Amino acid sequence: MEAIMGSDIRRGTAEMTAAMLISGTIGWFVVMSGQPVSGVVFWRCLFGALTLLVICGALGLLRPGIITLRAFGIAIFGGIAIVLNWLLLFASYSHATISIATTVYNTQPFMLLVLGALFLGEKITATKLFWLTLAFAGMIAIVEAKPETGGSTSDGYGLGILMALGAAFFYALAALAAKWLKGTPPHLIALIQVATGMLMLAPMTDFSHPPGDVRSWAILVTVGVVHTGLMYVLLYGAIQRLPTHLTGALSFIYPIAAILVDRLAFGHALQPMQILGAAIILLAAAGMNLGWTPRWLRPRALES
Repeated sequence: MEAIMGSDIRRGTAEMTAAMLISGTIGWFVVMSGQPVSGVVFWRCLFGALTLLVICGALGLLRPGIITLRAFGIAIFGGIAIVLNWLLLFASYSHATISIATTVYNTQPFMLLVLGALFLGEKITATKLFWLTLAFAGMIAIVEAKPETGGSTSDGYGLGILMALGAAFFYALAALAAKWLKGTPPHLIALIQVATGMLMLAPMTDFSHPPGDVRSWAILVTVGVVHTGLMYVLLYGAIQRLPTHLTGALSFIYPIAAILVDRLAFGHALQPMQILGAAIILLAAAGMNLGWTPRWLRPRALES
């Protein structure tokens, strides 16, 4: 039994690592596609849907009765949220760089914390409030580190941060919907989400001017097949095999990979204040995900 559990953890760790590394490269693909953000998200949804359709068919998830009408409606709601999340996150790259946008985007656990308290009755403890406050301090540091060139550049930087925060909020809404869908096959949820995105964005997509070369099509297909279809399979496989604390720990590969890609591909180096703010946000998110409790917040043992 222990050997089987060890094998599951090793496989889950490899799947989670691969999923996070794939996620960390998506900014490069979005920027290099040269397409409008709405177009990138539409093609991501289309190619992702085709991939997930095959996967769901192979897993036998396309049979009638697999999902209730109520669950289907919640999945559509989650799909609208996840697509808005992609639109805002991808748009933020051109304003605040991939590094900053991805770091700010990792405030999503705190968005979910507040939504969970409002809609699920979950308690906000002193420890969670501490990590929330720390993340806010990191956000202030990043905002204060805006480019010194002034004018529209600074305004654009602030807009990029707001977009990344909006993306985190809509991701938290999608995560909230997933909590309501407990027991529903996750690959089927993902398929419904990307199919919803196709319908949402089709009216906004300019089909009269599609990508004009093989390279652009290859990038869009990769974003759909690899960054959506394959990434979902790896991520859900990892979540099923790993304990929660290990899933949370490995999730930080994503922002670190994104920062490295941004530095190596585009030469974007973080300023000292941005590094400090990013470190504080990631530390706070780690504390939330891994359940850390600062020593001074731990209940004292009753003296006998």
